[in-house]
Amino acid sequence: MRVFVKINDFYENKDRVEVILLSRNTADTGLRIFNSIESHELDISRAVFCGGESPYKYVKAFGVDLFLSSSKDDVKMAIQNSVASARIISSKSKKLSKGDTLLRIAFDGDAVLFSDESEKVYQSQGLDAFQGHEQKHAEKPLSAGPFKSFLAGLHKLQSVSRNIEVGIRTALVTARSAPAHERAIRTLMEWNIEVDEAMFLGGLDKSPFLKEFEPDFFFDDQTGHCNSAARVTPTGQVLSGITNKAS
Repeated sequence: MRVFVKINDFYENKDRVEVILLSRNTADTGLRIFNSIESHELDISRAVFCGGESPYKYVKAFGVDLFLSSSKDDVKMAIQNSVASARIISSKSKKLSKGDTLLRIAFDGDAVLFSDESEKVYQSQGLDAFQGHEQKHAEKPLSAGPFKSFLAGLHKLQSVSRNIEVGIRTALVTARSAPAHERAIRTLMEWNIEVDEAMFLGGLDKSPFLKEFEPDFFFDDQTGHCNSAARVTPTGQVLSGITNKAS
């Protein structure tokens, strides 16, 4: 999260990004946690310690744009209430810096940036039907997925950070391939949102491509993709869409 907060150093208005700690720990434990925050020089001043209860109830009160948690139930509740949210996947990977100050975020497409309407076709009828469906509806924008609002927020930050030392770089990393790529691109255009890179991998393992992009975080809905990605980069599973309903 340090990279998120570092963005503030490059704006006159220093509160562009804020990290808030929401914890099931007790207030007594919170003293130790704040000592650790201070020791690691993290810019976190607001926190709620819920004494064993779910901290999710404070997400709306804080106006949170992105909620990360290890709790499946809390993540699902956040998504159901239109808050971009993901379950943190256990990982020993450490993001290797490219030597710049860019914040790099990568997103899967269907059920993350977009709704799962096309994924439902794939799950029920197979790849050929999916490709035909997407080609037929290429000019019809997809509905928004749970992370559209978060990507829009990053794009807004990008629009005022193009000429400063720090910046944001985003990537769409999807299993789609031609001809299904067109609908995804046209949807982003309809939303007036740009991504810096778009990878249409046609079902290939995403982890080698993520290793090259070196994101600070990657968001995907499918367990297999998340477990693979977590070997090379910090990863969050977006518990939405038909795949997660089925499981």
